[in-house]
Amino acid sequence: MLYLDYSANTPVDEAVLQCFCEAERRYPGNANAHHQAGTAAKAAINEATRSIVRCLGAPPAGIIYTSGASEANNLAVKGLAALGRAAGRHILSTPLEHSSVSGSLEALQKQGYEVELLDICSDGTVDLADLKNRLRPDTVLVAVTAVDSELGVVQPIAEIAELLKAYPNCHFHVDATQAVGKIPVQFEGVDTMSLTAHKFYGLNGIGLLLKRRNLALEPLIHGGESTTIYRSGTPTVALASSLALALELAVEQLPEHAEAVQKANTFLRTELAKYPKVRINSPENAIPHILNLSVQDVKGTVFQRELNEEGVCVSVKSACSSDGLPSRAVFAVSRDRRNALSSWRVSLSHRTTEEDLSGFLAAFDRCYRGLTETK
Repeated sequence: MLYLDYSANTPVDEAVLQCFCEAERRYPGNANAHHQAGTAAKAAINEATRSIVRCLGAPPAGIIYTSGASEANNLAVKGLAALGRAAGRHILSTPLEHSSVSGSLEALQKQGYEVELLDICSDGTVDLADLKNRLRPDTVLVAVTAVDSELGVVQPIAEIAELLKAYPNCHFHVDATQAVGKIPVQFEGVDTMSLTAHKFYGLNGIGLLLKRRNLALEPLIHGGESTTIYRSGTPTVALASSLALALELAVEQLPEHAEAVQKANTFLRTELAKYPKVRINSPENAIPHILNLSVQDVKGTVFQRELNEEGVCVSVKSACSSDGLPSRAVFAVSRDRRNALSSWRVSLSHRTTEEDLSGFLAAFDRCYRGLTETK
């Protein structure tokens, strides 16, 4: 098997897995319990929280442990909308968002909120002029992904945050799920930020919502004490400790890993450009970890299926998206529905070897010829 779907899930780092296992053995107590075992477990979570603070610059009281980024996005989007409802019900977002954000926005629309999607420039970034024109006194939320999962475009988060300073009723949520470990990430100029460990070689089942100090969100889960009033449930000590280590490693190793991935991306772009029916959808300014492409007149689901038969794992759209519809992200950039239907994604890692790339290109060539020469 040749795995090239690292943006959907990364294999856990061995040191992170060992950290998890050791914490499971060392801390049997419930961190909410008022005895020695509980105190030790709570101390371990507090140490994990301090590590996260050092890595991302978030306030300790603003760190909410969740089951993953989907829960964190739901908590942020719905919570911020509820927080601002006295000031208005106007929300701005983009067609590039993960389904946990777009799905939350659809739920809010059914509750009477007005949701508008911002225009996207040809390079995949948010049109800041369009954002400025659409902002209103009753805009209570802007939700923008730091890096989208299909094209890999880095959004101008600092510039957006600067524009929003003139709108005191408006909160800013950033989904940083695809950014952590790939570009530098700091909790600055935003109200909430989401991420999850399994995107940067941590374990599934643990994520974070970072929130600004003194920002009161409405919880999704009620009942029972935890590390915060914003999310009930027994604290997951081992998962929190393992996330903290995975984050430390991701931040520490980012320059070296990014350089390796950039080389792989450049090589693939050069080789794929030799095929006349291939269209690269990821702009040049995208992170190198994500390479989105289309093969003319071949649906992305069909090409993915053929590659899977060859033992190559790639994705069509986000792994959490519905099948059968054109990619909203690719359509937003290309304005070509057929191209969006043909799009699929290769996602790379510092673990991707030259042999992996050669194997992919050989399999791609066989699939390309089999699917295009009969047309």
